Amino acid sequence: MQVTVLQIKVVHTLIFIVLSACVLYVVFSGALDRITPWTWIAIAAIVVEGLVLAASGGRCPLTKMAERLGAENGSVSDIFLPKWLADRIFPICGTLYLVGCVLVALRMAG
Repeated sequence: MQVTVLQIKVVHTLIFIVLSACVLYVVFSGALDRITPWTWIAIAAIVVEGLVLAASGGRCPLTKMAERLGAENGSVSDIFLPKWLADRIFPICGTLYLVGCVLVALRMAG
């Protein structure tokens, strides 16, 4: 079966939605002091994503796949998001995730 850029975009967008939900779940878990097993699953999912990115030289393997299939270079080419948001995903989500982890750690320590 031949994989298309459209299929990669759909899968990448779904992964983005799930991981973004994980980030928000960590933030709200810490903010609301409702740390559950789902909090740890969400944290683990983001850690796994970070390991995948680190192992791929800082770029998502799906982006590389899309570019090999002819998509334009850059984050917008392989995900259904506006360019201004796609260009800022890592700073936004990374900051939120860090805040969430700090909140969770403070709740666990207190």
